[in-house]
Amino acid sequence: MARLLIVEDDRAMAIALRDGFESEGYEVVTAHDGARALEIATEDPPDLVVLDLMLPKVSGDDVCVRLRAKGASLPIIMLTARSEEQDKIRGLKLGADDYITKPFSFQELIARVEAVLRRTGPSEPASESVTIGDVEIDFALGVATRDGARIDLSVRELRLLEFFVAHKNEVVDRDALLQAVWDHDDAPFTRTVDVHVSKLRKKLGDDPAHPRFLLTVHGAGYKLRLP
Repeated sequence: MARLLIVEDDRAMAIALRDGFESEGYEVVTAHDGARALEIATEDPPDLVVLDLMLPKVSGDDVCVRLRAKGASLPIIMLTARSEEQDKIRGLKLGADDYITKPFSFQELIARVEAVLRRTGPSEPASESVTIGDVEIDFALGVATRDGARIDLSVRELRLLEFFVAHKNEVVDRDALLQAVWDHDDAPFTRTVDVHVSKLRKKLGDDPAHPRFLLTVHGAGYKLRLP
């Protein structure tokens, strides 16, 4: 799992974020001011920085600018209480990869982190075959079976399932699924994803009311839960 640098001067918030990400399997290091954040990011670069803007010693804006000036390409997600569109645009122009406004839910933040990591790093390749419950899927052959009987999966459903397997136990947002499985021109609405996930659940034998495998993470997307 990725290593995160959480830069937040509110120590209670920093601890809460650290504990939350560690519970999801991430390695986390924290900094409570901009100067310390620069030291850590320079000496032992993390895979992603979650960066508050209102920091002592060196502001979050300046941390972002200095890291980019040094050629650092590590992903940065800015946290701020500012909600004005111009503030968001400015943050992105300074080099941030994403921007989230306080207050926010942890589920939304983790979905943003996972989405940025997918965009900026290599994905774990899907296995050639996988077993989900009592269904066996062979991606090389494009075949799914239950007790030896073939299950009819469309090419799109297979691609969707393969993407979920490549990102198993991660929260995957609908936009990421549209980009990976559909062309936006062919499927401009995230509702398309919901319909296909619903069909996929039925074919996997997942109870829509209490799914075991394809979970809905409200406000964030979906997660395929596998050992």
